[in-house]
Amino acid sequence: MNITQTIETIFKRFMPSPFAIAIILTILTMVLAILFTEAPEGKNPVLTVLSYWESGVWSNALLVFAYQMMLILVLGHILVLSKPMNRLIQGLTSYVTNTRNAVILVSTTTMMVSFFNWGLGLIFGAILARKVAEAAQNRGFQINYPLVGASGYAGFMIWHGGISGSAPSKVSESGHLGSFMEGSIDPIVMAQLPDLIPYSQTIFSSFNLILFGILLVLVPLFLAYLSKKVPTKPTNLPIYKGHTSENIQRKGAERIDHSKIIGIGFGSVIIITFFYQYFSELTQLIITPNMLNFFMLGLALILHGNFKSFLNAVEEAIKGASGILIQFPLYFGIMGIMSSSGMVGQVSDFFVSIANETTLPIFTFFSAGLVNIFVPSGGGQWAVQGPIVIESALKLGVPLPKAIMALAYGDQVTNMLQPFWALPLLGITKLKAKEILPYTLMIMVIGIVVFILGLLIF
Repeated sequence: MNITQTIETIFKRFMPSPFAIAIILTILTMVLAILFTEAPEGKNPVLTVLSYWESGVWSNALLVFAYQMMLILVLGHILVLSKPMNRLIQGLTSYVTNTRNAVILVSTTTMMVSFFNWGLGLIFGAILARKVAEAAQNRGFQINYPLVGASGYAGFMIWHGGISGSAPSKVSESGHLGSFMEGSIDPIVMAQLPDLIPYSQTIFSSFNLILFGILLVLVPLFLAYLSKKVPTKPTNLPIYKGHTSENIQRKGAERIDHSKIIGIGFGSVIIITFFYQYFSELTQLIITPNMLNFFMLGLALILHGNFKSFLNAVEEAIKGASGILIQFPLYFGIMGIMSSSGMVGQVSDFFVSIANETTLPIFTFFSAGLVNIFVPSGGGQWAVQGPIVIESALKLGVPLPKAIMALAYGDQVTNMLQPFWALPLLGITKLKAKEILPYTLMIMVIGIVVFILGLLIF
């Protein structure tokens, strides 16, 4: 436990806010570009780098990406706040009688939900853990609440290898790789890029599904084992109500916002349009952020039943997307500097010089895990590290799907160490980071072993 307290102290004392880190990384990248790259002849090096940065910040394609990631988080949160999801969570807690079956239930369901959508899984796990604690106090049995809370965060160790993973979902978009790497790599290498990489080669590949299945078994079993070793005590929490809607008689135009016929009807129109528009892509296992968000929008409207309930949930959920809104453009600026100045090629050349076809995925995994500590965002990390991974893989002959998944695995595994994305869970459960970190760190060790062995074997 001393190790986790030390880690928490380090994060609190020496780790700036994610926004401050983005600024620091921006300045560091600018300095490195000025010192180690050459500006076009006759151009001022400092002003040239600033120009690269400004162009990256306002990259239209990347700003679309930021909005897509915001919607993935917000729509996932909105789904959890619907009444049917609340009834599902309440129903699941009826099976809980002790810490052992609580951690098995919470970790298993949270990981499965997170595989579908990371925003949905993040809030689902938090609310489920909270409701388990409330069930324990209402029914008079004791649990180890911090262990249950850690179980509710376990889904964030598999999210980037899931359907809403930033890197896999973006590379499945037609033309993304080409526009993403344009100007940053040699035209001969550029010609090797595919138009897209479908989910059949990444998320739904046999090696990724096997690794997910192994973790889906190992993590709950390990937490169940821990449940026998940790003390329990009574919980004392007020009932978590989350989003509620008023049942007041409405008149006139207000009826539109409260109409179930209109709300569910419009949601159904979206779902019908989704299957009509994307049926061919679905059969080819191509799933893009737009497809995922369109489906969740329709589903959220159906589950909430009316516009008023949906908009109340939007107001609650949008708070969690502030980091993406303000930080992503800064990461895009970093990418703009690295791409336009030639730094991407320099860094990838370094990796090529010390790695080979077997070791590059391992180097990518560990470097992604390290970068995630400072850039706690899969989307931001893809913007900064993605070009380096792609070019290095092309030069060494490493299959692009494997290199991309190595980045995804490294990014997600250190979420168990970096408490940034645990903040919504801590707010809902009223737990402290130091209470769940001892257990999430142990989960991280399991993840590291599974992912490294997977990258070596497959």
